[in-house]
Amino acid sequence: MTDNLDKTSEFCSISTIHEDIVKEVAKKMPDDGSLERLADFFKVFGDSTRIRILWALSESQMCVCDIAALLNASQSSISHQLRVLKQNALVKNKKVGKVVYYSLKDEHIKEIFSQGFIHIKEK
Repeated sequence: MTDNLDKTSEFCSISTIHEDIVKEVAKKMPDDGSLERLADFFKVFGDSTRIRILWALSESQMCVCDIAALLNASQSSISHQLRVLKQNALVKNKKVGKVVYYSLKDEHIKEIFSQGFIHIKEK
């Protein structure tokens, strides 16, 4: 196979090397809106407080007070982060008497979280 990289840059000197692969992948490429929503979904994981909350909720459902105590944070900051997580369909809540309990929305979230840990441990 010949080297099709321009020696002065990281760019190919021709427009497409494997046109068949490009066409096949293009057929499977999700629409831009779906990819934007996926990017937004992953942005939610970009905050360490939210990650700590998700980890806690992967272990047990918890109320705001208990999460705040666990993370040594204010209840208002935990409430704010829970609101972000809920708006992005990562957590759900249920009220029992006067207490609101939070848990992960579904097993997909736990699996995504688990896969993330597996990935970072591979380094």
